[in-house]
Amino acid sequence: MVVALIIACEVGFWVLLALGLGARYLLKWRRTGVVLLLCEPVLELVLFAVTAWDLKNGAEPGWEHGLAALYIGYTVAYGHYTIRWLDGHAAHRLGGAPPPVKPPRYGRARAAHEGRLWLRTLLGAAVACALLQGAVWYVGDDGDVSSLRAFQWAAIRVLGIHGVVALGYLIWPKKAPAGTPEAAAERRKQEAHR
Repeated sequence: MVVALIIACEVGFWVLLALGLGARYLLKWRRTGVVLLLCEPVLELVLFAVTAWDLKNGAEPGWEHGLAALYIGYTVAYGHYTIRWLDGHAAHRLGGAPPPVKPPRYGRARAAHEGRLWLRTLLGAAVACALLQGAVWYVGDDGDVSSLRAFQWAAIRVLGIHGVVALGYLIWPKKAPAGTPEAAAERRKQEAHR
């Protein structure tokens, strides 16, 4: 039941997003679009409530409960970011707005961008681990919580891997190819520091 609800929440996320952006930019119903987009967090609350109810009714903690916690953690950390990104593209394509600013590709600016993304991953992992720890305490000594602990370690591993990637951008910043505006701007900045 929990797996079906996770799938329904993911489908619901994209349906609400499409309806919200469509109402906002195609039908010019700005308030309706905002209301539809604000319904997104309700999906996570429903998933959280059903998962807790499933455990309360004696379900053996399993991988589906761990997956639900990871999904909620991800949407808490990256949900608004994803909506904002897609809203910028919809505003450009459907509303005549200028194209959204792309993330930096080179140098320290790229490292800072990757660092901010890592902080989102940290938030997602913290939320997932907290939910999983709450489930472990809720189940107590009577149940097998090994699958919940395994998902906590999975969240920590993802955080670590993403941290190594972000740190790589900081230690070895990617240089802009010669002849690009980014390379010229970096050269001017280096000359100004001399």
